[in-house]
Amino acid sequence: MWLVERMGAEVSAQSYTREQRQRYREKVRQNLDVFERMLTQSSFEFDRPMTGLEIELNLVDADHQPHFHNAEVLEAIADPGYQTELARYNIELNVPPRPLPGDAAIELENDLRASLNAADAAAARVGSKILAIGILPTIMPEHYEGDWISRNNRYTALNDSIFLARGEDVYLDIEGPTGERVATFCDSIAPESACTSVQLHLQVAPHEFANHWNAAQAISAVQLALAANSPYFFGKRLHAETRIELFTQATDTRPVELKNQGVRPRVFFGERWITSIFDLFEENVRYFPTLLAEVTDEDPMAKLEAGVAPDLAELRLHNGTVYRWNRPIYDIVDGTPHLRVENRVLPAGPTIADVLANAAFYYGAIRVLASADRPVWTKMSFAACEENFRRAARDGIEARLYWPGFGEVSADELVLRHLLPLAHEGLKAWGVSDAVRDRFLGIMEGRATTGLNGAEWQTRCVTHFEGEGHERREALRLMVERYAGHMAGNEPVHTWPVP
Repeated sequence: MWLVERMGAEVSAQSYTREQRQRYREKVRQNLDVFERMLTQSSFEFDRPMTGLEIELNLVDADHQPHFHNAEVLEAIADPGYQTELARYNIELNVPPRPLPGDAAIELENDLRASLNAADAAAARVGSKILAIGILPTIMPEHYEGDWISRNNRYTALNDSIFLARGEDVYLDIEGPTGERVATFCDSIAPESACTSVQLHLQVAPHEFANHWNAAQAISAVQLALAANSPYFFGKRLHAETRIELFTQATDTRPVELKNQGVRPRVFFGERWITSIFDLFEENVRYFPTLLAEVTDEDPMAKLEAGVAPDLAELRLHNGTVYRWNRPIYDIVDGTPHLRVENRVLPAGPTIADVLANAAFYYGAIRVLASADRPVWTKMSFAACEENFRRAARDGIEARLYWPGFGEVSADELVLRHLLPLAHEGLKAWGVSDAVRDRFLGIMEGRATTGLNGAEWQTRCVTHFEGEGHERREALRLMVERYAGHMAGNEPVHTWPVP
């Protein structure tokens, strides 16, 4: 099984000496040299491309406030597929990889619903309820004043390393379209824990990696626009997908002066189209200082020369601390290495049906975009791609995006006229059944046609409750209560009634 944790494996220390950091840098560079050699000499697994899925989840109490009891919840669930996350009100579900063809997605939907229902029943025994939503709307600054961080060395080490690099508190400054704004200093990376996402993995051949990564970058804005589900943070209506800007700011290792110098942020969209997976790993090593300096005894070159795939643990650990929205992954299963594109764009929720619709759209569209004779990235500047991403995060389903051949067009029109037919074509090429395509791409069509995604539903719902005279916090609580009921029913969000 793939190891697909957001923050990665446990580490042994919470802080590192200067000597440890120097040794780690040397080892990372050695790993990079070996990886470059592997790309030209080694055999990677790609004959049967696999897909994988991670869903990050929130825990709430009976009043739909964050419930900081993930250790007790995980003990009650007693399923290794559920794991700890950064904050004590977060858990994560890792879904075993499986092939795409046939009715696999419908089978997965049934399996995930059964798994989450069982997990939710177990969580209820310790007073928790599981909620899939991009940012929990009821999280407030005071919730981070207590013991918020999960009991895991890696999270503490990461928090300490980020603040050691910054040398000062994090300043969050996010303003929404109506002027609502969060502007506050934070003395930990706690706000990052508010960002819960879905990660999609696709195993690809080394020579096809660049095309798939470029395609994933190109389509990331459309993913965001259609799936936005994070409009509220600290009680304010901010971006349609506030998770993007919040994650960027909350984990920023740069003080203001380094930002002014143009130093790259740790949450990195990228700055160019690539020609090889090596471009991304090499950028990570060249641009980004060490955060977690765990060193192993592995001699990667000796293992490679002995015909054994090296772990490259230091390179992989470093890669896991550079938060690209489409991240390159090197991994080994049963002794054979493989490469994956990890798509980290999507928010969690609203339902399993919506999550799998988002996944079907991504896997179908990327199949066609990556194999086009004249790919979209040869006709669009990288700067235009990044601007699309920012617009989609800010404006959601109402975003206007640039696309070659269409010019500037609304996200819903781009999906309906162009990308949805491509997704159908791509899934068909994967061997996906008509039933799967009709169900999940039908959900995407419904969302684009109605203009109703998670962010839009949340906003309309809160506006309604405020119109009835409720204060913002109570309106958010009532909205989350209603959201939780709809989520349990698994009807896609575009069919949810707005009160």
